Amino acid sequence: MEKVSRILIADDESDILASYKEALEKSNHMVTTVTDGKKCLEVYYQEFEETQSDNLNTSPFDVVVLDYKMPKKNGLDAAKEILSLNPSQRIIFASAYVNDTIVDSIKVLGKIIEVLKKPFSLSEFVDQIEDKKIFSELERLNVNIKNLKEIQPTHQSLRTYLETLKVLEKGVTH
Repeated sequence: MEKVSRILIADDESDILASYKEALEKSNHMVTTVTDGKKCLEVYYQEFEETQSDNLNTSPFDVVVLDYKMPKKNGLDAAKEILSLNPSQRIIFASAYVNDTIVDSIKVLGKIIEVLKKPFSLSEFVDQIEDKKIFSELERLNVNIKNLKEIQPTHQSLRTYLETLKVLEKGVTH
């Protein structure tokens, strides 16, 4: 059975938020939506405290999706606060300003954050959340995806595993 992901999405366009939420809930994800960066942080802090008080030592959300430009607090500032609290939190920027987003994320956050260029289809959005590209690349490398999904790896674990296999593949073919 697929792992149900908990997803927090912040975007100032409520119609877009509604479509994101609907698409992800159709794929059995639990989705929380907010319309600005300040509210995003309030929800994140509340959920983070609950997971810590339950001694779960896990991220409150599997993914946080942030619009880059929002009122009250922009996505970059929200990401900076979230990562200072929880450096391993997976964050995806949904932005029409891809170059600015990547450059700013490196400068401010000290790392590259995943970016989805707006506009994008809902299927692209769900695929990004569910790591479909990573799973198809792993499948190409003859990884048993069914067994891999059973251990419910984190996004970071999947990326590390894929990068390691690519390095090994290069070594074998050269």
